[in-house]
Amino acid sequence: MSQTLRIATFNVSMEASNYLPKGTRPVGNELFERLASGDNSQIKNIAEIIQIIRPDIILLNEFDHTQAADIGVEAFIKNYLNVAQQNNQAIDYPYYYTAPVNTGVDSGLDLDKDGIASGKGGDAFGFGLYPGQYGMLILSRFPIETKRIRTFQHFLWKDMPNSLLNSIKDEQGKAWFSDEAQQVLRLSSKSHWDVPIYVAGNTIHILASHPTPPVFDGIEDRNGKRNHDEIRFWVDYINGDERAAYIYDDVGRSGGLDATSFVIVGDLNASAVEGDGIKSGIGSLLASELINSSTIPKSEGAAQLKPQNGHGESHTAQWGMRADYVLPSANLKIIDSGVFWPVSTELTFRLIKDRQASSDHRLVWVDIHLP
Repeated sequence: MSQTLRIATFNVSMEASNYLPKGTRPVGNELFERLASGDNSQIKNIAEIIQIIRPDIILLNEFDHTQAADIGVEAFIKNYLNVAQQNNQAIDYPYYYTAPVNTGVDSGLDLDKDGIASGKGGDAFGFGLYPGQYGMLILSRFPIETKRIRTFQHFLWKDMPNSLLNSIKDEQGKAWFSDEAQQVLRLSSKSHWDVPIYVAGNTIHILASHPTPPVFDGIEDRNGKRNHDEIRFWVDYINGDERAAYIYDDVGRSGGLDATSFVIVGDLNASAVEGDGIKSGIGSLLASELINSSTIPKSEGAAQLKPQNGHGESHTAQWGMRADYVLPSANLKIIDSGVFWPVSTELTFRLIKDRQASSDHRLVWVDIHLP
């Protein structure tokens, strides 16, 4: 008996500032108010996209996490996904996983060197105006092996051998981060998760993350170098040998992945051929012999925007780059793949016409064959 499994990733822009007038400072509960109402047009469109593509497992990036996270997730499922949007068939996810992230968590230090240790924005362990902004959520049709989940929210950047942390210098060639800061800085701007899911006799490890954008900094390139190392973390982790010996999770367990079947998912904010990031980070991941990168999800809608761009059809973000990835392990055969990006003449174009319609990213999906 065999089964085809559809796995997706979608940066949904469901964070509080997305629901406020420009310049208004969010407090962090804005998303959950709209989830409870069931009538927000942007969230309805996101639910409709998910109902059209119908993934078995999906990672949502930029889904705010708060102390009432379970209430919010269950409201999203009940009030939006379980409701037929525009006559599409409703969809249910009986299993989900969400957890705290580093965004908006006060470091107590002046990390952005503006002279003020504000505790918010650039002085947080991950850029955020409140704890949990730009969080993550995994929805699944299949049971999640919760006791085997590993998270790496607190892994320290300094503990990655040969990291780029020490190469971050200011214009005078001095270390950007103080010695005190380097002792507490966390690698992950949100978190790194290893979430095992049990599907038809198989356990598939969903490796989820959302590295920081490699921009919004200066000559020191602190965000670009962090993005590189956040992606490199997965390269080391999936090897599971001495390259991963330095890794420890949030309960102190050491080492890398101890399984062969996995799928790396998320908005990695990086491209090996375009953009401002350090291309060797994502390049090393795509080149790994442990990854099945033979198929690149594409869409006609993205190709329509940049027909002369040799990479346009593989773009996953409205601003023009392949940023979002679903990367199965080498032992998993890819059956099909795609990016939800309708051309301008399709009726469903209304769902992605601008960021206010849904998001500035597109849902990316891959079908894999399970033996």
